[in-house]
Formats: sequence, structure tokens, C-alpha cells
Amino acid sequence: MDKVVATAGEAVADVPDGASLAVGGFGLSGVPNVLIQALYERGVGALSVVSNNCGAMESGLAVLLAAGRIARVTGSYIGANKEFARRYLAGELEVELIPQGTLAERLRAGGAGIPAFYTPAGVGTQVAEGGLPWRYDGSGGVAVASPVKEVREFDGTAYVLERGIRTDFALVRAARGDRHGNLVFNRSARNFNPPAAMAGRVAIAEVEELVEPGEIDPDAVHLPGVFVQRVVALTSAEAADKRIERRTVSG
Repeated sequence: MDKVVATAGEAVADVPDGASLAVGGFGLSGVPNVLIQALYERGVGALSVVSNNCGAMESGLAVLLAAGRIARVTGSYIGANKEFARRYLAGELEVELIPQGTLAERLRAGGAGIPAFYTPAGVGTQVAEGGLPWRYDGSGGVAVASPVKEVREFDGTAYVLERGIRTDFALVRAARGDRHGNLVFNRSARNFNPPAAMAGRVAIAEVEELVEPGEIDPDAVHLPGVFVQRVVALTSAEAADKRIERRTVSG
């Protein structure tokens, strides 16, 4: 039952080239930076990544992206990541953009063993009708476009069929975790980390605080250890390394 692995490098040692990864985090919050850095240091490439966004401020998945290690991204937000946009428009990266809520549910559904579900999000748009550019040809043309999805009516409302997502591995970050893999997330870090961990066949969690089994109130557990296969305890310096994307003040 003890799922603790000594180092991040050991935890990701069996992630091969071409693997699919569900990666938690929302902006700069709850991003498994230490595990991502360990993957970078291993030199793993041709990765298919499922994540809300693809890193920001040269951290998180942006480390792998800048090194050309990511071949495909399924996500909902490009934002201010100029390298992401450049690679996508240049035809160096395949990108499947989907509504944010749909992404969260596709991950959760995959982890719950639900192969597909219907949602109204995207009906009447290219999300359902197809034609969204997944990959450009580098000259402004579309090399690969999204397919048409099934649309069905329920009680007078149209819904589009979306597939659940399963990945080879998942990388997540939690505020607290025990040796059995039970995890607690802090505020907005809870948005995508739990469904990402559920979607991965092998879920690896880096935790800011490692505690013994029984120290976390069962009612406080956000993700049960049944969904987590490996736990890496961060050092105090790693746990405290949290960036702020935009500093704002009000008078």
C-alpha cells in the first residue's frame, strides 16, 4: 500500500516516447512542475498531452513544449503562450481545442469508465460540425481538421456526443497526500488535478506535504488513493516554488 517513490526521476522512469499524459493544473496553480522537469531531463519526446493549457511563463508544460517534446495537445486554452501559438500555426504541433467544461468531463468520464456522454456545449459550432484546424501545414492551410461528431436530440434540445479520455500516465500536484495515495488539493488547484489523475492508467502525484495514513480526515479527501499509483514527496523548497502569472494591485 505504500506508494511513495524516492524521487521524481524514479517516478517517471517508465514513461516512454510517444506516451499520452493527462496533466493537472490551472494556469500556474497546481502544476506538477517537478514531475514535468523530471520528464524533460529524461529526454522523453513525441508526447500527447491532455491538459487545460500548455504551460505559462516558461514553466510547467512550456518546458517540454519549447524543447519540441510534445507532438499533440488536447486542451481548452492557449492564452498568452506565444510559443504554443507559434508551433501550432507553423504546423509543428497538433492541437485539439475543446470547451473547458467538456475537457474536464471527458477526463472524469474516462476515469469513471464512461466511454462517452452527451453535452450541449459546442452544438451548432465547429466543435460538433467538424472543420476545426487540428494541424496546419505551415503555409496557412489546414492539414488535419476535426471530424463531425454525432448530435442527438433529447427532450427538444440538441446534444453532441463526446468521448471519455484515458491516457497512459497522469501527472498531478496536491497540497497534501498520504502514503496510500489519498490526496487533498488547494483551492483552484482542484479544478483539473482530480479528473486528470482519474484519467491516467498510472497516476503520479507530487505532494507538497506527505503525511501518514489516517492523518487526513476521510471527509477531507478530494481524490481517493485508488486512483493514484505513485506519490513523490516534494522538498520544502520545491513545495514553496509557486509563481504568480500577473501581479495586480488595487487602490
